[in-house]
Amino acid sequence: MKNVILFSLLLATPLAQAADRLEPIQQQWAHCQYQLVDDRREDCLAALSIKADLASSANPQRTDLLIWSAIVKSTWAGARGGLGALKLVKDAKSRLERALKQDDKALDGSAYTSLGSLYYQVPGWPVGFGDDDQAEQLLRKALVVNPDGIDPNFFYGDFLLQQGKASEAKAYLNKALQAAPRPGRELADRSRRKEIERRLESR
Repeated sequence: MKNVILFSLLLATPLAQAADRLEPIQQQWAHCQYQLVDDRREDCLAALSIKADLASSANPQRTDLLIWSAIVKSTWAGARGGLGALKLVKDAKSRLERALKQDDKALDGSAYTSLGSLYYQVPGWPVGFGDDDQAEQLLRKALVVNPDGIDPNFFYGDFLLQQGKASEAKAYLNKALQAAPRPGRELADRSRRKEIERRLESR
């Protein structure tokens, strides 16, 4: 990778901490995603992906860590872009499918949300595996598990916007804005609400 020093610093964090608690991975993800830009953001996510993968591998029974290894990897793919991102999103897809088989209710159905978002954001055949029908099915399942959550409502609203269903999307986006705060996820919640507001302004 481009920043060997950053890799070394993040990997030096005791793996036991990452394995015992999900929160450090979530907080580092929010920092990478919302507080860094360009190459620094990509390098941060690349290093965090290794850390999340190792934490998940060390605790195969922890579906939450498996889900987050996929979330970090798919976010890294988004930051990287291009054909080089395709391998990352395919790996993330595989991890989310395993998570659903292991415990589809883990993290309030987050695997449904994350996998659904991949299906509508990744190009379709022959480039990728994108499929709007699959996306809608998965995102609806996420809402069954967690009907009031910020992420399932945001991603389903965003999907509907991309389908040209602005009036339906508005209801889900507004519901996402009303979601209860998540302890320890303040930066992620604050940044997600800004994304929602931008979607509502653009409709």
